[in-house]
Amino acid sequence: MTIPNFQAMTRKELLAYMLEHRDDDEAFRVFMDKVHAEPPTEVYPAPQSIDDLKHFPQLLEKHRQQQKDNSDK
Repeated sequence: MTIPNFQAMTRKELLAYMLEHRDDDEAFRVFMDKVHAEPPTEVYPAPQSIDDLKHFPQLLEKHRQQQKDNSDK
């Protein structure tokens, strides 16, 4: 059995591998290293007033689109 090169895998490939090999601790460690190595895309401050909540639907949609884009990588 050959050991896959986890470092060369994308996050999406590594996640797929981990779902098939749930007991592979090394794959999990490499995946978490990749997750923590990427800086947060954007920080969303807590709403300070009711008026701030008016923009929540746009922020939520923007966040969902970023998540979708990141999952395609």
